[in-house]
Amino acid sequence: MTELSRELLDAVAALRAGALVGLPTETVYGLAADARNPQAVARIFAAKGRPANHPLIVHLASADQLDDWAREIPDAARLLAGAFWPGPLTLILKRQPDVPDAVTGGQDTVGLRVPAHPVAHALLDAFGDGLAAPSANRFGRISPTTAAHVREELGEAVAVVLDGGECDVGIESTIVDFSRGVPVMLRPGRVTLDQMRHVLGAPVLSPDAADTTAPRASGTLASHYAPATPVRLLDVPALYAAVVAAAQAGQRIGVLSRTLTDEAPANGSVWLHLPSDPSGYAHRLYRDLRRLDQCGAELLLIEAPPATPEWQAVNDRLKRAAADRPCDGEGLPKP
Repeated sequence: MTELSRELLDAVAALRAGALVGLPTETVYGLAADARNPQAVARIFAAKGRPANHPLIVHLASADQLDDWAREIPDAARLLAGAFWPGPLTLILKRQPDVPDAVTGGQDTVGLRVPAHPVAHALLDAFGDGLAAPSANRFGRISPTTAAHVREELGEAVAVVLDGGECDVGIESTIVDFSRGVPVMLRPGRVTLDQMRHVLGAPVLSPDAADTTAPRASGTLASHYAPATPVRLLDVPALYAAVVAAAQAGQRIGVLSRTLTDEAPANGSVWLHLPSDPSGYAHRLYRDLRRLDQCGAELLLIEAPPATPEWQAVNDRLKRAAADRPCDGEGLPKP
């Protein structure tokens, strides 16, 4: 028996006992529990500090399990599943009556996806049913892209952490709502609007902040994916001016840049460069944000990427990371 096989058996046993498992996917690491077990799902919310009305995504071994969890599934949803599963796409569908409220946040919809990571697939196949698995971090904070990040964030709250290496995609899945007729993208990701429109030969609507009828979905709050350190998202001239001002003031900062070089006095600051292409940038984004968040900086400055369609998912994550944080009962961590 290989080491991986032993780890998988331990993970399956933990899940069946109602415990939590750190699950590698191609997007980010998930915090997995038996989606049929409300008590196990409650442990996810407790470990993350997540509001109870915030729904979870259920991960499946294959599209063959769709009808076990969803009803009234449109043909268009099945087309997208056929084109992009396994992969970084989540479908919001009308739920089956026996899907626990703990998973759906009390809504009549459920988010479903089939991850592409081989370790995730092996665990789901061995477990035999759906796993609720939001990102394995404290609610609202930076999603983990390595097993070490999961252990740092959640410690002993997780019974088993399966190490599948660094996540390939690096940001969360695209979410598309099919519960209201015309498909609407609620969260951008690796699977783009143009790709989905090409498969369907029909419109997929863009997210609309004024859409009050959309179901609640993971990662769609104004402040999310956020470091504990305050973040400012700036264009190149403003970023350079802020770096110079910080250097003159002796302020320790962290900088995340695509194009600028470190020309200002360091003052103990940390300057990281990300790739110039959207996929490479997304792959490294959370890892480098986490590094900057732990460098002792007073402020993080991020160069804003281009406002073009191929950068939509990255810009979405950065804007949420830089958003003002609520100071109240939304359940979000305060800075």
